[in-house]
Amino acid sequence: MPQLVRFLIRHAVIGIGVAALFVGTLLLLDVARLGTLVWESPSGFVAVAALTAALGVTFGSVQMGFAVMLLGQEADGPGGGTPRTVLRPVPVRVASRAGRHTPRHDHRFQDMGRPFDWD
Repeated sequence: MPQLVRFLIRHAVIGIGVAALFVGTLLLLDVARLGTLVWESPSGFVAVAALTAALGVTFGSVQMGFAVMLLGQEADGPGGGTPRTVLRPVPVRVASRAGRHTPRHDHRFQDMGRPFDWD
């Protein structure tokens, strides 16, 4: 069997195991009285099997997806990808213009009236 197929099957089984643990925890903790409903119903095992199968497909698929997406991370080591350039500020001299010596008024603290007063 090819290595990639074994890899996917292994991670699918891990996801199905997590789903079985999740269903067992739901029943044990009686979340939303699900455990009571299953134990008191004559066909409760069918509900447990259906819930485990549905969550097994979901969790197995999620685990396989995580495993495939993280497959290239191990070979790259820490911090793969394109290196970013480090931006540093550079001082720049600017010559002042001759007519620019009048003081500016600070408009931040003036009373502007009511905002949007268009009357």
